[in-house]
Amino acid sequence: MNTDTKQRPFGLRDKIGYASGDFGNDFAFVFANTYLTVFYTDVLGMAGTLVGTLFLLARFVDAFTDVTMGRICDTCEPTKDGRFRRWIKIMAVPMGIASMLMYLYFVRDWPYGARVAYMFITYIFWGSFVYTACNIPYGCLASVISNDPKDRASLSTYRTVGAVLCALIVGMVTPRIVYGTNADGQSIILPEKLTMMAVIYGIFAAVFYLVCYKMTTERVVVPTKKKEQGGENFFKTYKELFTCRPLLIIIIIALLLLLGSLLGQTMNTYLYKDYFNNTKILSLVSLASMLPMILCAPFATKLSDKFGKKEVCAAGMLVASAVFFILWILKLKNPMIFILMTVITGIGMGLLNMLIWAFIGDVIDYQEIRTNERIDGAVYSLYSFARKVGQALAGGIGGYTLTLIGYVSSTTGVEQTESVKIGIYNCATIVPALCYFAIFLLLLFVYPLGKKQVDENVRILAEKRALAK
Repeated sequence: MNTDTKQRPFGLRDKIGYASGDFGNDFAFVFANTYLTVFYTDVLGMAGTLVGTLFLLARFVDAFTDVTMGRICDTCEPTKDGRFRRWIKIMAVPMGIASMLMYLYFVRDWPYGARVAYMFITYIFWGSFVYTACNIPYGCLASVISNDPKDRASLSTYRTVGAVLCALIVGMVTPRIVYGTNADGQSIILPEKLTMMAVIYGIFAAVFYLVCYKMTTERVVVPTKKKEQGGENFFKTYKELFTCRPLLIIIIIALLLLLGSLLGQTMNTYLYKDYFNNTKILSLVSLASMLPMILCAPFATKLSDKFGKKEVCAAGMLVASAVFFILWILKLKNPMIFILMTVITGIGMGLLNMLIWAFIGDVIDYQEIRTNERIDGAVYSLYSFARKVGQALAGGIGGYTLTLIGYVSSTTGVEQTESVKIGIYNCATIVPALCYFAIFLLLLFVYPLGKKQVDENVRILAEKRALAK
């Protein structure tokens, strides 16, 4: 591995550019996590079980597309745009268009079979193909912008800030536009407005991915894997990854984190619509959940440097879990008190979300020392697949749970029963509580890369690269 010294030095332009990637990405990602299930159930009239089945089926497709894209990133010869930036340039616009196509309100008038086909085709095309082809190169890009661990840590923080800012916009603006009330004063979704927002957010997703492409620079040149080794090298690489303990633990943590947080996002829509009967307050909910992460940003790197990433994040997840357990027990009726308490959970979750990408860098370093081979694309693609599984589990469990507790699509005009409302509340609180407590235990007692080990790995790789010059 070597660094091209002719390139301009790493700086603020790279940080802002890299943050723009996740800022754009989350106009599609967060919008889908929050509103896609609602669109399927309350606009297209689909059963929650069918929606859950779709999300789970798509993850089987991802098992092939994610690792394939990771393999492409590791084997393709770089172009003038680099190894990863070129894919962002090629796929940014298709990804934005595919996101728009999932929310066409007039599909509700199609025959049932056509609606089902539309739902499956557009979602799998977006999530398993164009999103994968854009997001995996973007994730790998951080490893070649700079080979300095401190630079990569700052990229992780900027990336998360970009994602949080986007989530704030989507969370605060969208509910004010896509929700209205019927003659009985009940909150309802406005299908035409939902489609309009999907188009706007799809444009934003494409534009800001292209900003990322323009503002970042690939400086670290990684030797290309030989294609003639093809299948043998492919299976050898992924076989080794499945014996990498830190990666396996991080994958489990990613599954639990996304299950807890994304299920919460999905259920919050129903929680405030049906339990609290106040969708306009969803804007405040988004602010309350995201603001703590922005406040954590200046301190996350400093805390991790002093105490260690896994130690700091374990403490944060314990706090978040405890608060959700309290919310589950209290069965609050006042939405403002509920929101205030979720601010505390946001602090705990914020630390892990800020530092999770730096965990991946630690795993890549660990695997390089372990096998004497650096496989950024393979590691990130496997982790990306795990995140998509977590996303699918959140959507799938959310869909199945809605059916299990007796939720009735709002297209019927029937108000939810009290038992259904309590079921929604329980799902929005106890599931995150259990997931975050499990993450706390894994980080504290199972994950092996504590501060001492990470510092030692950085030292070993620095010596190795110095000798290679």
